[in-house]
Amino acid sequence: MLDAGHGGTDPGAVSPDKRTYEKTLTLDITGRLARKISEAYPDVQVIQSRPADKFVALADRAQCANKAGADLFISIHINSSKSQSPHGYSVHVLGQSSNKDRDLFAYNMDVCRQENSVIMLENDYNTTYQGFDPADPESFIFMQLMQNSHLEQSLELAQIISEQLNTGPIKSNKGIWQNPFLVLWKTAMPSVLVEIGFLSNPSDIEVLRQESNRDLIADRLFDAFSIYKGRYDASVNIEREEQPHTATPAQTQAPAPAPSPAPATVPAAKVLYGTQIMAVKKLLSPSDKSFLGFAPRIVEVNGLYKYIIGCSASESEARQNFKSIRSKYPDAFMVVVSEADSSVLQPAATKN
Repeated sequence: MLDAGHGGTDPGAVSPDKRTYEKTLTLDITGRLARKISEAYPDVQVIQSRPADKFVALADRAQCANKAGADLFISIHINSSKSQSPHGYSVHVLGQSSNKDRDLFAYNMDVCRQENSVIMLENDYNTTYQGFDPADPESFIFMQLMQNSHLEQSLELAQIISEQLNTGPIKSNKGIWQNPFLVLWKTAMPSVLVEIGFLSNPSDIEVLRQESNRDLIADRLFDAFSIYKGRYDASVNIEREEQPHTATPAQTQAPAPAPSPAPATVPAAKVLYGTQIMAVKKLLSPSDKSFLGFAPRIVEVNGLYKYIIGCSASESEARQNFKSIRSKYPDAFMVVVSEADSSVLQPAATKN
């Protein structure tokens, strides 16, 4: 799902000379990215939240992705500031901004208000968004992380995008942030929001106004998608059914010769299969109510705690566990973990 920020009666950011609208640039870049993905991967269905210049409510963008069962959500935006100095790109995943004592927190809140303020254009937005007011800092409290099971993949995609965009044409990297963007909060899949540059900055405007540069940006995003897809496809395929092996006539005619003795080796670490139900930056107690009585295996990777349940050395048994677990955790997915992994913080255990 590719989401072109703003549109229709919502222009988004506007350049100081009033000649360039964010909605126009995001639609152009998103369209280019959609075509590049479709041409390179005919088997991938690409959905656009708004293939034309029209207004689409934030909730409708996410709902469209959810109904389609999208595996990925990429929202493309152009930033703006009251000052002409800020420039460069940034990538955002769902989460609460941190450290209120730093100027950066205030900056992130300004960005969130700017991107979320579109809901004020929607009819009956108080009902749709449960009273969320983009001008009220206290409203961000209700937007606690809702995508625990997707945070790991969202951060991975954000990192890949950040690295690819660093090759230009806008090279200034403002980093990867966790922010309470409504369009990300409503999605039920790995999701990122990309701020390509600043319409308030003369240098960024000059870059973005050139068609060739917008195509380069779409190329960078396409490269990031390709890298992420390669890793995604290489992961455990939870839909694959184990196929029984049937011997062919040629195989039953004569026994195969005995293999030569192999040299002595160090026993390989035991591999376990399990179901990951969430990945968050907080270390939770195994007795936390979030685990519904399951005893999780906890794996720490780069400050992110992955919670895995239903572990077994048998892949078929783990798949059976997965089917039961997914009824309680719809966004869970299967993973493989080494029993010898030094980052494992809790022994594996499953609920009977």
